[in-house]
Amino acid sequence: MDWLSVIPPIVAVIVVLWRKEVIIALLLAIFSAELLQFQPGWLAPIESILNTVERIVGVFDSPDNARLIIFSLMIGALLAFIRHSGGVAAMVASLVNRGVAKNGNQAALLTSAVGGIVFVESNLSVLTAGILSRGLFDKFGLSRAKLAYIIDSTSAPVCILILLNGWGAFILVLLNNYDLGRSSVEVLWGTVHLNFYPLITLLIVFLTALTGRYYGPLASSKTVKQNDADEHDVIVATKARYMVVPLAVMIVGMLVFMYWTGNGVLAAGSGSKSVLYATTIATLVAYLQMLLGGKFEHIKLVKIGFDGMSELLPLVAIVLLALALGGSLSALGTGAYIAQLVAGNLPEFMIPATLFLAGALISFSTGTSWGTFAILIPLGMPLATSLGMPPSLLLAAILGGGVFGDHCSPISDTTAVSAIASGCDLLEHVRTQLPYALVGGAIALLMYVVAGIVLL
Repeated sequence: MDWLSVIPPIVAVIVVLWRKEVIIALLLAIFSAELLQFQPGWLAPIESILNTVERIVGVFDSPDNARLIIFSLMIGALLAFIRHSGGVAAMVASLVNRGVAKNGNQAALLTSAVGGIVFVESNLSVLTAGILSRGLFDKFGLSRAKLAYIIDSTSAPVCILILLNGWGAFILVLLNNYDLGRSSVEVLWGTVHLNFYPLITLLIVFLTALTGRYYGPLASSKTVKQNDADEHDVIVATKARYMVVPLAVMIVGMLVFMYWTGNGVLAAGSGSKSVLYATTIATLVAYLQMLLGGKFEHIKLVKIGFDGMSELLPLVAIVLLALALGGSLSALGTGAYIAQLVAGNLPEFMIPATLFLAGALISFSTGTSWGTFAILIPLGMPLATSLGMPPSLLLAAILGGGVFGDHCSPISDTTAVSAIASGCDLLEHVRTQLPYALVGGAIALLMYVVAGIVLL
């Protein structure tokens, strides 16, 4: 098979660059991988279509994969419950009312802190911090573009570093397909100090908020106070416990179940079981809180929960197809061939930097870091096993590159939500944030070159 085995990932990359559509790219990549496994003939395309369906169905043969799919739906219901309960709004409002923010710098610090606290999902993070900080930024004469930059550059970096969320669960299941010499949990947690781009980005955001010094187009952005047409859609604050309690249950639950499923060893626990169990219990707690609060009936809560699930269906489709593609590439031997190709033509110390750049390009073109992980992890992890390279370093480069490209992309959902939540024009947000993202990306790239020289 040799060089033909790289056709499916090439197809995926070309399609995402051309059509900017991850789902179609993954489907075509799976189909091409299945087609290559048949002898040429007029029945081959038909059989390949059928095998593509079977490959996708086969994802559910793995309990870990099935748990991830269910979790991806369950987290949508949990997010919908804590959002509609008014708990998110209440928690942030209580911080503001207590005088935590007394000037522009403190307002920026509070906004970045809120984005960090709501680490369970990036879009929830920017919506929470953005909508509830608009008036604060207007009060202290800070532009909406500055608000958009702070919430956008806080949400994804925090989510990819804390990892007690859907991001971590998704990556864990992808890692479970490879024998990396350590548990998937150990490999994933080992990326935190090597994930240079989000660490640099958070440092820049913190220094910017602390000093109040802005550079480039962001420095000249003007304050825009709008009479937002959607203000009536903002959910009224109720009690902070409607958000705090379910999230606390989920976080503590993840740690408890990791310890339990690992027979007393946290790092040996099952990530897919822990995140599903913890999220299920947290969702039940959120449901009971709202039901017993008297403002929501069972029928209404069921609708809220299913609406929240439906919002994540595109993500569930990406997860499903990503897992299927990993199976197809494994059967085709793509990873082994690429490892052999890279070992013979690319200096090993450049591999982390190359993966970082590849992640940035794909994420920028598609607007999704999750789709980037789905394409590159099945390529990067075999390099670690075949060449004896640190898997956490290669994984960190992939994760950081995905977040970097997402920050630069005007078609990213987080970019668009950040602009909407802050009341900033989308193109202005992209134009003002891009210099900061490029600086962080350039520094991270150099650090991966250095890390490749030192660690490999």
